[in-house]
Amino acid sequence: MALFFLTLGVMALVMVLMGVGVILNGVCLRGSCGGPDAVGPDGEPMNCATCPNRRTEPVFPD
Repeated sequence: MALFFLTLGVMALVMVLMGVGVILNGVCLRGSCGGPDAVGPDGEPMNCATCPNRRTEPVFPD
């Protein structure tokens, strides 16, 4: 039973850390390929042009 709670705790910790990472990166939500688009608070679909966190220059990984 202790192993179950340890596993449950680790999974919960991983989920919380992934959520914090998404929040700190400030990434806009996007629809998946072929899926529904993300909509804003006014019900309009959001795209890269309407994203408030859109960068003006592309970022290339080092």
